[in-house]
Amino acid sequence: MIWLSILGGLATGQLASNTELTIYNQGFALVKEARELSLSAGRQSLAIEDVAALIETNSVGVRLIGGTPFQVLEQNYQFDLISVQAILNKAIGKKVTFNRVYPDGSKERISGTLVSSPTSIVNPGVSDPNAGYNWGSYGMPGGSTMTYNGMVVRTDDGRILLNPTGEIEVAEIPEGLISKPTLMWEIEAARAGRSNVELSYLTNGVTWNSDYVLTIVEDGPGAMQGWVTLSNQSGRTYADATLKLLAGDVNRVQPPRPGVARGGFGGAAMDMSLGKQFEQESLFEYHLYTLQRKTTVRDKETKQVSLLASNQVKTTKKLILDPLRSVGMYYPGEGEVGTGELKPQVRVEFENTEANGLGIPLPKGKVKVYQRDKSGSVQMIGEDSIDHTPKNEKLSLVVGRSFDIRADRLRSNFERLGPRMVRESFSIEIRNRKDVPETVHLYERRWGDWTVTRSSMDYAKLDSNTMEFVVTLGAGESKTVTYTVETKW
Repeated sequence: MIWLSILGGLATGQLASNTELTIYNQGFALVKEARELSLSAGRQSLAIEDVAALIETNSVGVRLIGGTPFQVLEQNYQFDLISVQAILNKAIGKKVTFNRVYPDGSKERISGTLVSSPTSIVNPGVSDPNAGYNWGSYGMPGGSTMTYNGMVVRTDDGRILLNPTGEIEVAEIPEGLISKPTLMWEIEAARAGRSNVELSYLTNGVTWNSDYVLTIVEDGPGAMQGWVTLSNQSGRTYADATLKLLAGDVNRVQPPRPGVARGGFGGAAMDMSLGKQFEQESLFEYHLYTLQRKTTVRDKETKQVSLLASNQVKTTKKLILDPLRSVGMYYPGEGEVGTGELKPQVRVEFENTEANGLGIPLPKGKVKVYQRDKSGSVQMIGEDSIDHTPKNEKLSLVVGRSFDIRADRLRSNFERLGPRMVRESFSIEIRNRKDVPETVHLYERRWGDWTVTRSSMDYAKLDSNTMEFVVTLGAGESKTVTYTVETKW
């Protein structure tokens, strides 16, 4: 363990080795870590360094594990970090020195007072953020802008230098600048001694998502590989941490920050000999995945960890014609919808069961689907996304549209039987141009009070709005489905 150090007379709580990082789908994380403090009796200031730059300061919690008890009276978060820009902004009105080297090798040392730094943060004085917009400005929180002014120096001999070049010297680091984000605590301890505490807080800028690769074969089970992609933009590295991932829709009062760029494994399924890395457990109405080893999540890093692997996934292909799926509620009129040439949607379906080598809650994410060609090489055939999926549920992936199967949907008759009652007849011709048989699932959707008075084929009524015709087609065969329906509302 590293004990408390005194830097410039200020006590700093140092980081212990046991850090736990729980990352949520919505782009934030819960950090828990042990700190060891060495306290004096009475009131004192304590600097807690190495916290995330995007910490939510109103989420900080402290739990005494053992040792000297104390009370946190006040907390301040300091994030004005040392940089050339910050030093120059705070050095306005102070003495600076320029060391200039000319092309002929001669040198000049100029001293003076900094009148203007290269950039300044100003309030434009207008309520409309678009009014008087300056293309040399950058938006800042609270309506202020960072404006490029150029550097202005008044030399000791009275000259005014505009945008001088050279190496700049300042006499000291301006007050208030720090080298890393720091929590400053005012605390009071009853007595001197050491304290062991658990520090916890939420931070933005850390996110995770799942990516899956499914490779199917025509005459056997397919293979599925699941990956977890982590991205850390929180401004801090979490070394040798216990990593936990929480899958579920956790409600927060404030909307989450925009997500960072998603990664995702892009190739076909790898060797299935990878061991189990995550242990899954239920937590409230969510699921928690714990990596069974320590890992380091570095700042500004994208990391991928294997989540699952199976080579026993039994898949089925499903061809769907659903002309009115995207129409919404529709009451028949003289205008037609859902007619013309159609291409069936192609789905790949499988069940999240132990028999398929899965059987665990699957976090939401993208699924890339591949198939091996005759030479054995994998080719990508489509991609879809899945929501959080419990075990033993069916997954249905939309991978594309059929090339060799076509359909034409025609409304062959329309007749008004009353102000709110019509009779319609439909004809749907489905053509299989393949050299192998296929089955097409035709969904016809109706609204209101409807009755089919005539049909050329048996159908199943799936719900109050949907009927399904299962059309089996031989190689090169065409079939036509016709029906008449009366609708009133």
